[in-house]
Amino acid sequence: MHCPYCESAKIRKNGKRRGKQNHICVDCGRQFIDIYSPSKGYPDEVKESCLRSYVNGMGFRAIERDKGVQTLADSLTLRYHTTVINWVKQVGSMLPDAPPIEKIPLVGELDELETFIGSKKTKSGYGQQ
Repeated sequence: MHCPYCESAKIRKNGKRRGKQNHICVDCGRQFIDIYSPSKGYPDEVKESCLRSYVNGMGFRAIERDKGVQTLADSLTLRYHTTVINWVKQVGSMLPDAPPIEKIPLVGELDELETFIGSKKTKSGYGQQ
């Protein structure tokens, strides 16, 4: 066995990582595993199904629970919604930017949650008599 970085034959075992034997090169000090297999990832059908669920209004955690998506780097049975979030970001980065507005609309529509300005006028509560 040779070091993949400096081609030296002076290597030694350096513990195990995720069930695979880890090696270290004595000459250059780099760590490596002897058999490297990249993670397989999820099939495109699962990604497409998760993205369709997101577009239809399902939350990230609900999608993760429903589809059984887990982080690929995690060998435990814990599931994370961040995998679905990363897929949404990937697809979002491929979308084109909104075209420039040629004329300003006369009527606009806003959600009432985004238009609240000011403060609540409470007479009692935390910090007040």
